[in-house]
Amino acid sequence: MESVEWANDDHVVRALQAMERIIEDFDSQYTEKFWSALEQDGYKRDPETKRLVLQSPRVRLAEEGALANLTDPSVIKSHLSRIHAAVEFDPELAIGSAKELIESTAKLVLTERGVAFTKDDDLTRLTNRAAEALNLRPNQAATDGPDGGSGVKRILGGALNIAVGVAELRNAYGTGHGRDRRPSGLGSRHAHLAANAAYLWCELMLDTLADPKAPWRKEV
Repeated sequence: MESVEWANDDHVVRALQAMERIIEDFDSQYTEKFWSALEQDGYKRDPETKRLVLQSPRVRLAEEGALANLTDPSVIKSHLSRIHAAVEFDPELAIGSAKELIESTAKLVLTERGVAFTKDDDLTRLTNRAAEALNLRPNQAATDGPDGGSGVKRILGGALNIAVGVAELRNAYGTGHGRDRRPSGLGSRHAHLAANAAYLWCELMLDTLADPKAPWRKEV
């Protein structure tokens, strides 16, 4: 158990398969509880191969890429784990956590770039300033190479609107606000939409922060 890398899906699956073999000889009530608990965390046994698999991909950022140069990536990992656990079973929490992932990423970028912010800064201001700190606003794009092309500029403009969209979705449906009733019509597809949108925005920001050849480094 001490050798298991719990952030590695392959390691986790192998460890759980070992646990499964251990409890096979126990009463069926224990095995039923075992599978029920695993399904709540996104794992399921393939009926044909009998192998344990993830029901949906774990949302995460590359350890050797996007998170590599962060002083402390633990807050990002915490949000990603929370989103993964909630995306199938608690869309409100997944949407709320997606917004928090974007907010934390923006603050981490500003901190790494030495740009001050306050507790009163809203998400729009934080994300705009974080993008500006990395030269990711369309009007800051380089004049040559792919970063200066119209394609990249269009993608950047769309990506920067993602944060606003996730914030609006969270305000209407996500956790973080006391409500007098649960929102109707909300499902896992909405949670996946918010999670993947937040993932795209955060990966863009953190990949750019970590890239040794990113345009913003020319100013350093």
